[in-house]
Amino acid sequence: MIERNFIKLYEQSFRDNWDLNALTDYGEDKTFTFGEVAYEITRLHYLFHKLNVHHGDKIALIGKNNTRWCITCLAAITYGAVIVPILQDFNSNDVHHIVNHSDSVLLFAADNIWENLEGNKMENVRCVFSLDRLRCLHHQSGEHAQKILKSLDEEMEKHYPDGFKPEHVRYPHIPNDKVVLINYTSGTTGFSKGVMLTGNNLAGNVTFAIDLDMHFRGSRCVSFLPLAHAYGCAFDFLTPLAIGGHVTLLGKIPSPKVLLKAFSEVHPNLILCVPLIIEKIYKNQILPTISKNPVRMALAIPFLRERVYAKIRNSLLEAFGGEMTELVIGGAPLNYEVESFLRKIKLPFTVGYGMTECAPLISYSPWREFVLQSAGKVLPGLMEIKIESEDPYHIPGEIWVKGENVMSGYYKNEEATRAVLDSDGWLHTGDVGTIDADNNVFIRGRSKSMILGPSGQNIYPEEIEAKLNNLPCVMESLVMEKEGRLIALVYPDYETMNAMGLETGRLKAIMEENRKHLNKMTAAYENIAEIILYPTEFEKTPKRSIKRYLYSQITVKS
Repeated sequence: MIERNFIKLYEQSFRDNWDLNALTDYGEDKTFTFGEVAYEITRLHYLFHKLNVHHGDKIALIGKNNTRWCITCLAAITYGAVIVPILQDFNSNDVHHIVNHSDSVLLFAADNIWENLEGNKMENVRCVFSLDRLRCLHHQSGEHAQKILKSLDEEMEKHYPDGFKPEHVRYPHIPNDKVVLINYTSGTTGFSKGVMLTGNNLAGNVTFAIDLDMHFRGSRCVSFLPLAHAYGCAFDFLTPLAIGGHVTLLGKIPSPKVLLKAFSEVHPNLILCVPLIIEKIYKNQILPTISKNPVRMALAIPFLRERVYAKIRNSLLEAFGGEMTELVIGGAPLNYEVESFLRKIKLPFTVGYGMTECAPLISYSPWREFVLQSAGKVLPGLMEIKIESEDPYHIPGEIWVKGENVMSGYYKNEEATRAVLDSDGWLHTGDVGTIDADNNVFIRGRSKSMILGPSGQNIYPEEIEAKLNNLPCVMESLVMEKEGRLIALVYPDYETMNAMGLETGRLKAIMEENRKHLNKMTAAYENIAEIILYPTEFEKTPKRSIKRYLYSQITVKS
């Protein structure tokens, strides 16, 4: 059990950092200090109390990343309720199902999302409140939410006649073994399950990050990964607010252009990212530069090469705001060509590995210790790892983990829990990989996506896709087995084609050249028999993994 109590981390942080900036909505004037966040949390505590919300009751939350999302989340947790964050990308039927399955008694929703929901389809929800400005959107008969809302300011004045001060921040003692968050994630293998995360799971992640100074008092970050997902929630929200960091919430689609503008204004110290964004920056901005003849010639001369690399590194650091101490990449495998280049130019980056069921972190190494192609070291003192293989250093096997960060199970789903959590506490991740003598983890792919080759070889489609995605005019790809052949679906990079003046009529010929080139880079049993153009981007999970199960039954015409 983690020694520091999760709820008390925030009680102490609000007291210690009262006047520091805590939350800002990007592009808006309003910034909440830690003291103002604490005040708003206490107002919500009175609302919960007046509505007879009890410790352990579920409160659902859906909307874009913004200050009100963060305040509502922390208010529920520090009250002793269980927060149920829901990804805003889910369709209305899924939202109804999650709210019902989680037994949520309250729902906080953005106005634009509430427009597509139906209150009568969420039978346990007593009241629905707007995240845009605190007002009641829907309530069951007999509830008096409107009247209670109007009385909140009066309640605060009555209890704090001389003003709300740091010493007034007092939260109940909720033991770390209690569930504080249920995270529903769509995953890559079917309908979502409710991951029950305890205060201990979250404290394991947050205190680990704090102890490594990933965030520190006064540090800055731009929150653009969905906070309803464990990765962004833990390190772009919970960690900085537990230590006095300042979170700027983007609230927009994080295209590279939008992100780089935000970075230049916020000057973040830590940046969390998914591979897709970094790979786009590399492919669209860096690769065209280093492919020009004068630069290629300079890279062939050792003393000029270092100058070129230093210039590219400095320009990237400047683009990231000029004060970044580390770039943490996670959520999916990073393309090896991109990873190698970032190492060559000495950019301070690292790659981590985790899953929602571990809230999320399993392995990580600071950038100076990071080993290429790994996903960092298993968290020392927090997590253990086992590779189900006769030779875990060389032969890939399923990755099993256990420790402080591992969930307590899936909500109201004992069968699914037993399928992944064994009687000894090992979580069967479904990922396949190896380790080295220093406990660095090397991910090969998902066990459920692994393809058995004609002579019993293990084929990991993610490794082939990583190579294919770097070839001309490929935006993304999906490798699968059909009738004994490996085929690749490719969504073309139309933006690059337009920039190069290439007509779409040439795509088939380009893809055939890509196929031949790819097959020279892979083993014979990994060779692609055909590349088929796909008309749209592939559907993805919040951490940008392709939902492979949606394409398993696709019909391929030769």
